[in-house]
Amino acid sequence: MNPKIKTCSEIKVIGLSSNIKMNEQHKIIALWKQFMPKKHEIENLVSEELIAMQIFSLEQNGDPKEDFEIWACAEVTDFKSIPQNMKSYTIPAGTYALFPQKGMDASLTYQKIMTKWLPASSYVIDNRPHFQVMGEKYKNGSSDSEEDFYVPVKARL
Repeated sequence: MNPKIKTCSEIKVIGLSSNIKMNEQHKIIALWKQFMPKKHEIENLVSEELIAMQIFSLEQNGDPKEDFEIWACAEVTDFKSIPQNMKSYTIPAGTYALFPQKGMDASLTYQKIMTKWLPASSYVIDNRPHFQVMGEKYKNGSSDSEEDFYVPVKARL
């Protein structure tokens, strides 16, 4: 696993969100089924790419709390027009480890990032959202689907 280390500017997104626990992965599918028919209501899209975002709250010791917020969203130029029942969020600027993901076993890739790459790297997780960008090579349910994982990192002290 050799990610690109990338500094990103802030990213404005509009979409739908839900709170889930680690064992409630079915809620992710339900959220996307709710978002996709409404995506056309977003007027100021930057591109056709989709963004899946996770916002983890951390315990005092730095471990993620059991529940977290998920988003089905898209990048926008501004927040001047937000469709009814959707929300806006600004992903803060910062450094990300960018991992290409091929296939549909995202949880296995994420597990390898956290248990193999991260401990051996010179980085630690930063307290910002994690997100995946699904562009034209993303094919839901296909073994040749491609997306990019953005993992927020900062230099290990």
